[in-house]
Amino acid sequence: MFNKKKQPPIKSLIAEGSEIEGNFKFAEGLRIDGAVFGNLMAKIDQPSILVISESATVTGEIHADHIIINGTVIGPVYARVMLELQPKARITGDVHYTALEMHQGALIAGQLRPLVGAEEKPTLKLAANNA
Repeated sequence: MFNKKKQPPIKSLIAEGSEIEGNFKFAEGLRIDGAVFGNLMAKIDQPSILVISESATVTGEIHADHIIINGTVIGPVYARVMLELQPKARITGDVHYTALEMHQGALIAGQLRPLVGAEEKPTLKLAANNA
């Protein structure tokens, strides 16, 4: 989606020092430098990008097409197209993605759960676990 077309513009900013409590829905692009306590949901009917900077903290679910994280997230992450984890990314929660780019230094305390289309792949069970 993003390789062939221009990425959507970032039209909204939650500045450093700002705090938002409650769910936040956005269209196109959003950059977070402050703190959000609630769910972040991009509109499904158009391409979206979410940037969580090094100074940002998000506590809640995150849903967007393309997500770039270099800050702290406490809660599950759902990247419908692409998830980029920068070196200072810290995630506590499960990560659901279609494509993943993870830089050295990024940390995830949770499960990596790849998506196929709009559905999750079934969890693999090893034969050794059935004994």
